[in-house]
Amino acid sequence: MSKVFLIPGLGADYRIYKNIDLAGYDVVNIGWIEPYREDTLATYAQKLIDHYRIQPGDIVIGNSLGGMLAVEVAKKIILNKVILISSIKSIDEAPWYFDFFRKVHVYRAIPVKRLTLVEFIAEYTFGGMSNDDQHIFADMLKNTSPVFMKWAIEAILHWDNQIIPQNVYHITGDKDKVFPYKNIKGATIVKGGTHVMIFNKSEEINKWLKNILPL
Repeated sequence: MSKVFLIPGLGADYRIYKNIDLAGYDVVNIGWIEPYREDTLATYAQKLIDHYRIQPGDIVIGNSLGGMLAVEVAKKIILNKVILISSIKSIDEAPWYFDFFRKVHVYRAIPVKRLTLVEFIAEYTFGGMSNDDQHIFADMLKNTSPVFMKWAIEAILHWDNQIIPQNVYHITGDKDKVFPYKNIKGATIVKGGTHVMIFNKSEEINKWLKNILPL
């Protein structure tokens, strides 16, 4: 059976998938490797392939930033399935603020130590979460390397992918404020799904995954 590799989003870790049902599959949780400053999402994806030994025919599921990396992995090796949750497949699906922040480098002025102390904006930006999920999300942010966070923001904003690999499946929410669904083509739309619907819309996501994943 194919291995299933789970790539979390920015500021997150394996706990972002805590409500996703992958019982019966050989699951590998991917953790963040410290990047080099010059790394792009493409070169970083190769590091994940090498470090975790992702093989042709495996399955990669990516949430948010993890979805963008999953696309880059799939451009390098032929995967069985590539599943994106609350993410984008190409630069054509990127929101307006990508262009804005490329030109106005406000984020570069933020001290790296403060980049992991942004949980206070999570409720507005990411949508309603339970108290338990908010605590988990805050803890994930607190434990994310600020060096990785700053690199990742830069790499995300300068991602210019225009290639959509084969076997890509995309699930997104119609209330996602980070990656608005109106920009996204060919995705399954979850009604009421925010950017963290992987927490609070997991039952619906699990139903779709059962239809996508091989038995």
